[in-house]
Amino acid sequence: MRILVTGGCGFIGANFLNLYVPKLRDVQFLNLDALTYAGNPLSLQSISDAENYEFRRVNLADSDATAQVVSEFQPTHIVHFAAETHVDRSIKYPRDFLNANIIGTFNLLEAARQTWGENYEGKVFHHVSTDEVFGELGETGLFSETTPYAPNSPYSASKASSDHMVRAWQHTYGLPIKITNCSNNYGPYQFPEKLIPLMSLNALAGKPLPVYGTGANIRDWLFVGDHCEAIFKVMTEGKVGETYNVGGNSERTNLQVVHALCESVADITNQSVDQVKSQITFVPDRPGHDFRYAIDASKIQKDLDWKPSQTFEKGLHQTVKWYHENTDWVESVKSGDYQTWIDSHYGQPGVSTK
Repeated sequence: MRILVTGGCGFIGANFLNLYVPKLRDVQFLNLDALTYAGNPLSLQSISDAENYEFRRVNLADSDATAQVVSEFQPTHIVHFAAETHVDRSIKYPRDFLNANIIGTFNLLEAARQTWGENYEGKVFHHVSTDEVFGELGETGLFSETTPYAPNSPYSASKASSDHMVRAWQHTYGLPIKITNCSNNYGPYQFPEKLIPLMSLNALAGKPLPVYGTGANIRDWLFVGDHCEAIFKVMTEGKVGETYNVGGNSERTNLQVVHALCESVADITNQSVDQVKSQITFVPDRPGHDFRYAIDASKIQKDLDWKPSQTFEKGLHQTVKWYHENTDWVESVKSGDYQTWIDSHYGQPGVSTK
């Protein structure tokens, strides 16, 4: 088994590599990442010198570089995490999402097809997607694998497009693909623009906690470690051509999440809960803010015997504590010098660290 991971310096990809590189020492891993703002090699310090791990700085939007590195590595498995993922950024910079999520996925699909030729035995192209491609739900109902796509933001539209391309490459060319659509992830190493790391860091620093609208929007929360285990389960045991929804069974309103987070911060810092909650402020809602997402994960539980092991309360407390204890990592991604350091340390795209 030779596993090529795209976007391995990002949030979910880094957690996946930190979990499986030490666990699978006989498996060779290659991490491809463009090292844009949300990609942080410091998230992988614990495995950077592992004999079964290599990093290459590659932008998937570069078709030639992508084809070359896939051909050189000859992967048996590709796990495609690499994507622009932040809804607010997609509203302001939609072209970036088209290039990363659509063009990048196309180039990777073509690189896999060219490298594998007609020999698909033992090969898997695993595409990691999101529940946001399904649009939004009312107060009831769940997203299933057969829910029609109805994306409402440039981000979710670009991910929906990539999902469709992955399926098309299977039906047209026979590429052995698998797809997972997950609910909102949280955990260590998440870039501090997303709800939980942003609120954690603001709460710990005594800064305002800006909540969109009334905080009534609902999401299903999935601990990143559980998600990584689900991905590996689908990659190794799931059926080719199938889609599996991965959820945390933890629906919460945004305001409930922030309140629970405040309780964790109060416990960690020995403050009163009311004192931390007093930092909550309400700001105008963002355009096209989907009201509710919720996942029906019964298929992966029935077919592959997977279900989340982490409760939301324990996972959230563990996450807040991680941000509290890892200020060096936080400062490294927030510093204005960060990208300069990346460029000087890792050189131009295509350069290997080994």
